[in-house]
Amino acid sequence: MDSALASAAAIADQRQKIEQYRHILASVLSSSPPDISQAKRFLDHMVSDEVPLVVSRQLLQTFAQDLGKLESEAQKEVAHYALTQIQPRVVSFEEQVVVIREKLAELYESEQQWSKAAQMLSGIDLDSGIRMLDDTNKLSKCVQIARLYLEDDDAVNAEAFINKASFLVTNSQQEVLNLQYKVCYARILDLKRRFLEAALRYYDISQIEQRQIGEEEIDENALEQALSAAVTCTILAGAGPQRSRVLATLYKDERCSKLKIYPILQKVYLERILRKPEIDAFSEELRPHQKALLPDRSTVLDRAMIEHNLLSASKLYTNISFDELGTLLGIDPRKAEKIASRMIYEDRMRGSIDQVEAVIHFDDDTEELQQWDQQIAGLCQALNDILDSMSSKGIAIPV
Repeated sequence: MDSALASAAAIADQRQKIEQYRHILASVLSSSPPDISQAKRFLDHMVSDEVPLVVSRQLLQTFAQDLGKLESEAQKEVAHYALTQIQPRVVSFEEQVVVIREKLAELYESEQQWSKAAQMLSGIDLDSGIRMLDDTNKLSKCVQIARLYLEDDDAVNAEAFINKASFLVTNSQQEVLNLQYKVCYARILDLKRRFLEAALRYYDISQIEQRQIGEEEIDENALEQALSAAVTCTILAGAGPQRSRVLATLYKDERCSKLKIYPILQKVYLERILRKPEIDAFSEELRPHQKALLPDRSTVLDRAMIEHNLLSASKLYTNISFDELGTLLGIDPRKAEKIASRMIYEDRMRGSIDQVEAVIHFDDDTEELQQWDQQIAGLCQALNDILDSMSSKGIAIPV
């Protein structure tokens, strides 16, 4: 190998030199079994000062494109070695590094090593002054990397690239990319347990009317999954007025009645207390992060169901003791008091706590609703009087 490389380096004519190097490279990559040591020696020679830059660039480009000829394990070892050796002169070989990283990412993706594939692509400099990429290419790469991280439920790294994409998506005319961005963003919110925000994003996706976006066909099952995810996230969200509004929207959507989880949506919307068999059945539909343990050793699902049942109890009782509330919710009375106090403090439930008597008093908002209804009726009556007055004076009323 050394003598062949030395003889090629001694050739004066550039075209002949390149052809000789290509012949050596072809013999290295076609050897069976692959001779990794020779491939590494070839790489060392290419990045050395013995080879003019114009020659080494062409040869490393050919090497990067032909990496797929090696077996997967050999390809990984040689590609990683190449990236290490090129690193000190990476500015001179940016195009070649991109091809090597993309080839490695494809290989890792085929092996379902999602995070490793994402790490390979994330090493590509999208803001290079030498390689001028347009915003569409940058957006495509950011979304691709985020999707790979999300395959491993890595919301932290995925969010970093979705945040980069958010600066590019506003001006994007690529509908497929824009949709992929929306899906990634919803999944990140879901993984970070920002369930109410995730629910709104999923619901927005489920309402897409087009069935063909660019070359991508929108499957009805995918829209149904998005709607189901919206329902699930809403149920898991912290009980309160905002959640109630989203529940009302979903409950009134006729498509939800066809979902497997519709029965629990109905009970949650109607503010009925959920029993353990119903919660266990719902739990089977959840993903691992939606059942994750919290610092207090309860799960995300436990917290959501306890808060829901507590809010439902506030509609049934005028007041209730800590002990009785703990029995109703199936938790320690002190924990029940703590959860109730937090919900009252955050304005997610109306009431007050008497710690001396160990009783929670719930406020009845019926009177407020009646006042609201009266105000709406008064506004409608005032508007009707104005229209009658305009009609009596012969003023045309636009319909």
